[in-house]
Amino acid sequence: MSTPRTALILAGGKGRRFRPYTDLIPKPMIPLGRSEKPLLEYVVKMLALQGVENIVLLVGYKWRYIYNYFGRGEKLGVKIDYSIDDERYSGTGGSVLKALEEGRVSDEDFLVWYGDIIAEVGLASMYSLHRQHDASATLAVAERYQVPVGVVKAGREGVIEDVEEKPWIGVNVFIGVAIFRKEAFREAAEGLGTSFDIMGDMMPILVRKSKAVAYIYDGPWFDVGSLERYEKLREDVISRLERKLFPESI
Repeated sequence: MSTPRTALILAGGKGRRFRPYTDLIPKPMIPLGRSEKPLLEYVVKMLALQGVENIVLLVGYKWRYIYNYFGRGEKLGVKIDYSIDDERYSGTGGSVLKALEEGRVSDEDFLVWYGDIIAEVGLASMYSLHRQHDASATLAVAERYQVPVGVVKAGREGVIEDVEEKPWIGVNVFIGVAIFRKEAFREAAEGLGTSFDIMGDMMPILVRKSKAVAYIYDGPWFDVGSLERYEKLREDVISRLERKLFPESI
């Protein structure tokens, strides 16, 4: 089974929710686990181990820290290229579009990975589903989500009947991993300009005009998008990932 050969990793945000750490380093370089490898290295290594050959880092804020660490990818066994933020392009979709217009993707299909997501998505099976359906877009989806706040059930006249702290609910949630057909992405972007988001702006167009499918992922996943989430990462999962990805560092 094959995987997309090229992956675009969104890694250009300013990481405001990670201050004061991101006053010094970009969010993708935040260390994880005992090895203290950067968050972005976990993502790059997971992709490389699954057969992704070319990685394009969509960078911006303090991007030279990232370049100085990863270089062109020789130490990680992949080819790494860079697309640097431009004020004319913004949003997740605009960043991807810029990389496409720069000719960073030569294949028909490509992977997009949000750089603050840790998940062991099986890319070969996801790509197989994408090709089986001849899809324009395939989104990795989890079937449940933990609400980040307490949930209150109130009955008649506002009398509280039950309270549950941060419950898991059954709902399909996009986990920040997607495969796109290049031409479909370009066509959907034509009416959006150069500043747009993938989920809020582009996906509704692709759903209406072409075929988008969901790849159900039932493994653990973490959105390391804020300092609070970072501090609550499950140590057992990160430790297992470290042993798998960086055995020489443990």
